Amino acid sequence: MTEPVPPIRVLLADDETMIRHGVRLILRHAGDIDVVAEAADGLQAVELAAAHRPDVALVDIRMPVCDGLAAIAPLLALDPAPRVVMLTTFGDEDNVLRALREGAAGFLLKDEGPQELIAAVRAAAAGDSVLSPGVTGSVIARMLRGGGDRDGSDPALTDERIARLTVREREVLAMLGEGLSNQDVAGRLGIGIGTVKTHVGAILEKTGSASRVQAALLAHRTGLSP
Repeated sequence: MTEPVPPIRVLLADDETMIRHGVRLILRHAGDIDVVAEAADGLQAVELAAAHRPDVALVDIRMPVCDGLAAIAPLLALDPAPRVVMLTTFGDEDNVLRALREGAAGFLLKDEGPQELIAAVRAAAAGDSVLSPGVTGSVIARMLRGGGDRDGSDPALTDERIARLTVREREVLAMLGEGLSNQDVAGRLGIGIGTVKTHVGAILEKTGSASRVQAALLAHRTGLSP
């Protein structure tokens, strides 16, 4: 008999009670997601994450006491560390870029629909990037124009790191730049999802990228993705 799959454990951090309530109701109806804790600021988010060990942390960028940006590093320092997805509003690209540099797994607009929210949590839990279509294009454009980190000492942006990738890993990196999930990459290349995960892990290590999202931006910055 097959063992039941445990639900995805989610921590929700937002200073607006109504936002938390609405997100909790949406995720509850997914069937495979359980909101295990709610925080009103980044400090609470870190404390509750340490206590409840969520798989995914949905964290608002703008919060009092300790904002979501300041909470990313301590959240990722936990063992085990949750996948951190930032909740944002349109036009907040500068903070999104900062979050990506800190290692956030992605970003999601607050006004996304219920199905998009559920899909984002599942994708993050599976190790995929979470890129809200409503802001991805502008974030990448800002990065290419110089709005992101252009420090040449950043190992994730050097030709030397790209040169370490195999031909197949470069193909996968280019697809990450397109925003494809592991399943999409597997389907396009005709390989297993487990093999894709292995390639993604190697890409992150070799390029010094802290997340799939950073790798996706790297693909655009180096011309692997249009």
